[in-house]
Amino acid sequence: MTKAMNMLYEIGDTLYVNLTNRCPCSCTFCIRNESDTVNGHDVLWLEREPTAGEVIDQLRELDLSRYSELVFCGYGEPMEAFDVLKEVARWMKENTELPVRINTNGQGSLINGRDITPEFEGIVDTVSVSLNSPDADEYLALTRSKFGSDAHPAMLEFAQCAASYVPTVVLTTVGGTITHGQERACQELCDELDVSYRIRPRV
Repeated sequence: MTKAMNMLYEIGDTLYVNLTNRCPCSCTFCIRNESDTVNGHDVLWLEREPTAGEVIDQLRELDLSRYSELVFCGYGEPMEAFDVLKEVARWMKENTELPVRINTNGQGSLINGRDITPEFEGIVDTVSVSLNSPDADEYLALTRSKFGSDAHPAMLEFAQCAASYVPTVVLTTVGGTITHGQERACQELCDELDVSYRIRPRV
């Protein structure tokens, strides 16, 4: 396994922040099972977790007007480094106009032992949660979360709570990984939670 200190990486005009390699899940489909890199050159296995100051120092060196969005998403679950995430997101809001998104498995409140969603207010614009499946048993089989049967209901509760503090909350699945019937069930579930549903294209 190759390791580096790539805290930031680009895909198109989006800037991504890689804070941690820790994750409560061991998803069967996780891209880090296949490669050490994104785009064939950004090694996202970290030598150690960066501090907020280190991330902000790198952000200061960039022309952030080149990007359409800043996204917390790397080779780990961003909520595992939640204090660092909040400090970096707050700096972004105080110093730039760039929208801030978090890509997450939705288990952040379980990870941190409290409802963390109120802490998003004012520093996060979008929370994108990987729904994976409308069925709790299938979800657990796919994600292999260490939280077991608590993971699926906690993920849904997290999304619903986040909608009170964040302008946009979206639950996502990947096209072609579940049936059209399951996608309809996902849409119905999102309607009940009053959040958006998006089918992501396969990478």
